[in-house]
Amino acid sequence: MSSGTNAAMDTTQLFADLRARGIEIDDDSRRLSEYSFDASNYRIRPKAVVFPHTVEEVRSTLRAAQSYKIPVTTRGGGTSMAGNAVGHGLILDLSRRFTEVADIDIDDRSVWVGSGVVLGELRSVVERGTQGALTFAPDPSSLSRATIGGSIGNDACGNHSVAYGRMTQHVQEIEAITIDGAYLRLSPGGITAIDPKDTQSVARAEQLTAELRDLVQANLAALRVELQTIPRQVSGFHLGHLLPEEGFDVAAALAGSEGTIAVVTRALVKLVPRPPATALLCLGYASTIDSARDVMEILASKPTAIEGLDRSIVEIMRHRRGAESVDGLPRGEAFLMVEFSAETVESGREQCMRLLEAVTAQGRVTDAAVVTDSEARAKLWRVREDGAGLSSRRIDGKQTWPGWEDSAVAPERLADYLSELLPLVDKYQYSAFMYGHFGAGCIHMRLDYDLRSRQGRNDFEAFTREAAELVVAHGGSLSGEHGDGRARSELLSVMYSPEMIELFAAFKYAWDPENLLNPGIIVDPDAFTASLALAGTPKPGPTLGEVSVITETATMGLSIQSRTRLPLASPYVGNAHACIGVGRCRATSGGFMCPSYRATKDEKDSTRGRARVLQELTRANKNSLDGWSSPEVRDALDLCLSCKACSSDCPTGVDIAEAKSELIDEHYRGRIRPFTHYSIGWLPRWLPLIGHFSGIANAGARIGLLRRIADWLGVSARRRLPAFQSSRDIRRRLDEASFDSTGEILIFADSFTKAFRPDAIAAAARVLGDTGRTVGCTADACCGLTWISTGQREGARRRLARLIRKFDDGTNRDIVVLEPSCAAAIRDEGPKMVGGEAADRVAARVRSFSVAVDEAIQRGWRPSTTAPSAAVLQTHCHEHAVFGSGAQKRVLDAWGVPLVFESSSCCGVAGNFGFESEHFEMSMQVAEHSIVPALRQAPEGALVLTDGFSCTMQVSQIDPDLSGQHLALALDPARALAETPMEADE
Repeated sequence: MSSGTNAAMDTTQLFADLRARGIEIDDDSRRLSEYSFDASNYRIRPKAVVFPHTVEEVRSTLRAAQSYKIPVTTRGGGTSMAGNAVGHGLILDLSRRFTEVADIDIDDRSVWVGSGVVLGELRSVVERGTQGALTFAPDPSSLSRATIGGSIGNDACGNHSVAYGRMTQHVQEIEAITIDGAYLRLSPGGITAIDPKDTQSVARAEQLTAELRDLVQANLAALRVELQTIPRQVSGFHLGHLLPEEGFDVAAALAGSEGTIAVVTRALVKLVPRPPATALLCLGYASTIDSARDVMEILASKPTAIEGLDRSIVEIMRHRRGAESVDGLPRGEAFLMVEFSAETVESGREQCMRLLEAVTAQGRVTDAAVVTDSEARAKLWRVREDGAGLSSRRIDGKQTWPGWEDSAVAPERLADYLSELLPLVDKYQYSAFMYGHFGAGCIHMRLDYDLRSRQGRNDFEAFTREAAELVVAHGGSLSGEHGDGRARSELLSVMYSPEMIELFAAFKYAWDPENLLNPGIIVDPDAFTASLALAGTPKPGPTLGEVSVITETATMGLSIQSRTRLPLASPYVGNAHACIGVGRCRATSGGFMCPSYRATKDEKDSTRGRARVLQELTRANKNSLDGWSSPEVRDALDLCLSCKACSSDCPTGVDIAEAKSELIDEHYRGRIRPFTHYSIGWLPRWLPLIGHFSGIANAGARIGLLRRIADWLGVSARRRLPAFQSSRDIRRRLDEASFDSTGEILIFADSFTKAFRPDAIAAAARVLGDTGRTVGCTADACCGLTWISTGQREGARRRLARLIRKFDDGTNRDIVVLEPSCAAAIRDEGPKMVGGEAADRVAARVRSFSVAVDEAIQRGWRPSTTAPSAAVLQTHCHEHAVFGSGAQKRVLDAWGVPLVFESSSCCGVAGNFGFESEHFEMSMQVAEHSIVPALRQAPEGALVLTDGFSCTMQVSQIDPDLSGQHLALALDPARALAETPMEADE
């Protein structure tokens, strides 16, 4: 019998044993695809993923894995950029259930937290629980999804490390489990068993303590000379913390071990006072090297942050987020962002001014800005934080990659290191996006490696080896924050002596003698060129506005008439190839992405999980043909609401809604479709007919038998249905609008607004007229939105093409679309699906209603109606994706609404999704994340603002006594007249 057969039998028996103990283990092909990647350059397909509920289940899993000699890799948010969260054996995912935050010890300034707790969520809990007095300091850019366990594993830090240090400085005690199931507490001074009656753990604790003390005592000189020499020496094990003068701190020594010695289940972490006020000094320079030369002068003033970024980060932010996103920056080609904490804003400003005077005297600063306003500061910090994520794709669409993204030197050597590193980048003809924690000497850099071709991988290897020699020559570290992982462990022998490499191995094997915990990392490392994810994968084709890099033509799709293949530029759908695993879609706050993940907390329902499944589809087939026939793909995309939030919120622009539409389209061409594709998907076709029989239609919607039949056909019987307006009422409302055929601004009365709330048409005309412009109406047309969401793309394309021909009237008049999802379809899908200059012209003219009103307010107009005392705001997810979500909030602020309760995610309906029988439960679960809490918090009588018709329907589903209202109706000047009492006749 072959060894491969033996291994298969071993894993089969292991899985059976774990399931017999009630442990959740998933070896489904789709699940393995999701966990084959992290945010690094590597891909390793595991055997299975385990989701333990309790510490005892973790112990049982590790013991079983040891008995079958199966490796184990622990995973939190899966955001590792070095490849330390992928592995060949079991993946142990602790992010789902190890999420408890214990009571905060305010006196001791500490709290026990589960290893699956997300850093940002911990910070929120601490700040709420201490009324803003305390906070949790480490703030890496992955703060919104990185977990405590993972952050301990790679010794994370973040923007404020010059003041607060790394995770090492914030971990006081750790509870961890060894590969043989011993359950231990790691503390300054030693290791003890959690349960003194647990004889195995007691014996293991005593053994480990003795072995580690002996190891340290025998190697004092090497430990003191080679380790802890610079602030960001993260590479290797942190054995210096075991020295006598460090208090034999085993908890600190575990930080940075990357899951190779034990599984962290819980940690006691330190809390710090939250600064009462902060001020930001942003400095502009002619070059990154110039900015680095001022770092030591700045450090002397003791700021809490010194962050650097170059012009490339600013330009990608400008390209993806708009010019206004970077308009607060000073002039320059490189920038330093220096933050001070203070007791008052004014004292923070004074510190900024003193430093500005000092660095200006050095002669390198070209411009500067001192920022104390909280919103302006947050906006500038977003340039650093969001720009770093967006740098994974250049403006021309070419992707950039980690690999040499985390080197560090002493801050005083940073400029000299950069003066040699940047020419090395040029030597290999790479372009670099560079940013980093300059105050700590840490450089983050993404490079446009070619990791698909053999020559490209050879160049990658040669560059990395030269870069390693260079940083070591400057007394630096291969890693300053992200860990060594698969990306740098092989190069540790460049940085450390053979004696230290042996010490690392002795430390590892004291804990894990069979090398089963995250093997291939730090000790006995795999080659950093092994398991590269892009090796052997097809090149992507161009997306809108990008230069084509495709070398072979893939085909996809079938003509309805002939079923002949239709050419598609890329073998990937929905830009899925662009996913690099940073996991922004796993965040539970900020942006709208990803509503299904926020409801289920399951990787399969995240944008990243779906993109990875689609990548594996193309890896296997070299294209995405017939992808909807794959059970894995259908399962991954089933709960995608097609909200399009990922198209804007994902740093790399993955668009799962588009992928789902394309795959459904290709699958059903020439075939009978589900009933909902004809009912909901063709609804704009039926609405004019229904308008003539609206009374009958509305009565039929209340007949239980008909609703049950519809439910069987796919339209949920539990979903409240809207009331259809009669054709007569629609005509009356259109007449009431008094449109001017030569109007300066045009309203597009879309199908849904006409059929369900035509009163918004006349109200919108009055509002826009009140802004001082004459108002006309576009020709009747359809944007094809429902055809797109149900994967009927040819039908959608024809409708969009007709709309564009009608709207392209030779003028540049704004076109205001009352239904935000229709506005988004014309703006976004028109140029992509129809193309051409006419589509671009029409798209540029389109506004959502809130955007049009916001622009009027910026010109000086103000609403004449009385503002409500409170409002609930639900921005439609498509409007958020295409136009942004700020316009309505700005309108409410200008209107004078004092209390706004903002729903910060999709409402859960998203067009047809929430009306489908199979998705009704998920639709309501999604609503619980944001819109339901917003409605609960708002006082009775608050305005509920829902420009999106699907959002209006969800509000009435949540509470039949509530009614969502379009902004046009809320601002209608006719209301102002009704509110003004009649004056008495004189």
